[in-house]
Amino acid sequence: VFFRKDFFFYFWHISDLHLDPTYHINPDRTKVCSSSKGVNASDPGPFGDFLCDSPYQLILSAFAFMKDSEQQVSFMIWTGDSPPHVPVRELSTKLVIDIIGNMSSTIRHFFPDLQVFPALGNHDYWPQDQLPVTTSEVYNAVADFWKPWLTDDAISTFRKGGFYTQLLQSNVSSWPLRIISLNTNLYYSPNSVTVNISDPANQLAWLEGVLETSSQKKEKVYVIGHVPVGYLPYAKNITALREYYNERLVKIFRKYSHVIAGQFFGHTHRDSIMVLLDEKGNDALNSLFVAPAVTPVKNVWQTESNNPGVRLYQYNLLDYSLLDLWQFYLDLRDANKKNESNWKLEYILTKAYGVEDLQPGSLYEIAKQLSLPHSRLFEQYYSNFIVSYDKTIVCEGGCKACQICAIQYLDYSSYTACISREAAWR
Repeated sequence: VFFRKDFFFYFWHISDLHLDPTYHINPDRTKVCSSSKGVNASDPGPFGDFLCDSPYQLILSAFAFMKDSEQQVSFMIWTGDSPPHVPVRELSTKLVIDIIGNMSSTIRHFFPDLQVFPALGNHDYWPQDQLPVTTSEVYNAVADFWKPWLTDDAISTFRKGGFYTQLLQSNVSSWPLRIISLNTNLYYSPNSVTVNISDPANQLAWLEGVLETSSQKKEKVYVIGHVPVGYLPYAKNITALREYYNERLVKIFRKYSHVIAGQFFGHTHRDSIMVLLDEKGNDALNSLFVAPAVTPVKNVWQTESNNPGVRLYQYNLLDYSLLDLWQFYLDLRDANKKNESNWKLEYILTKAYGVEDLQPGSLYEIAKQLSLPHSRLFEQYYSNFIVSYDKTIVCEGGCKACQICAIQYLDYSSYTACISREAAWR
């Protein structure tokens, strides 16, 4: 009964829209977008540029593609970051609120009847990264934008700390799915408001309470957030969150891995997977997914960026286990050249990596394959990581070690051991 097609349901995941309202084609390349921070845009066209955040037209093309696909979905998750990467003085609380409102109403315009579960990103505040531990003008304004999607209970916890939990009601499954939308920006290293606070906004205690109740009620949970747990795959020994909070979250997620059916993040603008292992490093407990951005922006000094991406997941309605994902992307250079947006399928995860599903065991199998020397599969993984930005970029040696260790090891002791092993081995 578990594999009857009528139990296969779907949801969308979008992240890091980063609208740049100033984007416009201009003969002076330094004036195309404020997000290039005075640098010459590289090859600007109607759908954007790799040195700029998203023009509105790019964001519209993403939503139009999703809508026109006529894919039946149960809901959408949206993991944050609507405002552009610009100097603090070029934004304000009002501008940030306006941009989040604009993106929220744009989503509602394309998908008027769809249940959306949003999460706040580190740029969804002014000044950026400084999200507070109590109620604020931004939390209140955003709560009002998100009222059509969220219950009164969810709205009230959101106003206090920028996080919430809500059930997805289903007519088919015997139990509902619980969404937990975390404000992981409270743990983000540049957030100076939360320095030396052991449990900002009491979110960790709240999270454990919600998971404990879910465990007793035999619910399944999807955890969503902006900044991911674990280590950054493109930098050595660096967690996205402060190490102390990362350790605490990993501990909570291990304890409740039987309840959590999937975790979904954004923030890095890249496409990566992680598998949470038990403390001994033997058993795969949880599958985590970081979805790439819609914005194609990069800094001048970065060698690679990403093409814009949106993602579709398939899950089993009976137990909410994740079955597959379809990653779609826009080849930005091609779209600008042809003056039309032709979003395409980049890969289907089970087909690309030769696994059955997206369960922790399957992701662990992928991780082991990727770790092999001269793995062709790893080349594919890295191309997906940068959303087919440039087929000629290679990632080997230290670059590959960081990727491999970040996929499998989310806590300090196991990650550092992996990095030393890789270094010795090389």
